[in-house]
Amino acid sequence: MALQDHSSSQMTAQDLAQYLAARKAEVEHALELLVPRPDAWPEKLHRAVRHSLFAGGKRLRPILCLAAAEALGGDLEAILPAACGLEMIHTYSLIHDDLPALDNDDLRRGVPTCHVVFGEAMAILAGDALLTHGLGTFGRYPEGERYDGAKLAVVNAVVDAIGTTGMIGGQVADLEAEEISDPTPELVLSIHESKTGRLIRCSLQAGGLLSFAKDAELERLDTYGRAIGLAFQIKDDLLDVEADAATLGKSSGKDAAAGKATFPSVWGLERSREMLAEKIAEAVAAATALPRGGGRLPVLARFVGSRAS
Repeated sequence: MALQDHSSSQMTAQDLAQYLAARKAEVEHALELLVPRPDAWPEKLHRAVRHSLFAGGKRLRPILCLAAAEALGGDLEAILPAACGLEMIHTYSLIHDDLPALDNDDLRRGVPTCHVVFGEAMAILAGDALLTHGLGTFGRYPEGERYDGAKLAVVNAVVDAIGTTGMIGGQVADLEAEEISDPTPELVLSIHESKTGRLIRCSLQAGGLLSFAKDAELERLDTYGRAIGLAFQIKDDLLDVEADAATLGKSSGKDAAAGKATFPSVWGLERSREMLAEKIAEAVAAATALPRGGGRLPVLARFVGSRAS
């Protein structure tokens, strides 16, 4: 399926909604082709994988990857499968996050979580399968010798982002912080830069690397990614306080109940809102210094800060 052209620089709220819907449809069509069918052996495992992967979600990480590539003139059709690998790995992290041993959530993206439907053992294996399949996707795509060096760089970036000094380490720190009565601001920043921010940053880096970005462009993408990674988590923390489960598609108010180290719990609501605005402004400034004024990246940063779920 040919990806639609979304290259104009001005975007209304309706344009943004259409852009996000079109990109999401492109990602989901590609995911359908990339993951095993539900009737492929072992059938129950693949049903569990698809239950979580196709439960909904914004597909923000692959969209950011594609938007970075779009700003740099990359081949979006070639890059699309690798962008989907990011969504597989993100979904793996959600499946494991929701397990009783971690966050013990029974609702995700508006549907029962994987372990509620398929049991804990199958949920663990479904997460493992998505992680493995996602990493394999980065090794296979984009096709063609010209991408060989870039693919290796992406694999290294992803492994670094999700490993013990990245997403997994952030999850460990998040668990340990539940035992700390007064977490420091530095600890909260460290947790969320690792747990949430690193894969978002990596999504931008992947789009840049697969578009053969210059070093200065990769630095701007990383500045953008780091800023919106924190902005995304700040907004998530605010929504956990201010929104209901029907709007969020997952349980609300659980962070406070679990004693989680969040931005509102450490900085308060007003300062958290100010920090959110600061991070969005930082991201927009970094994006507009890129070729094509960053394409869709500035408006996507504003979307991260204004989303309702």
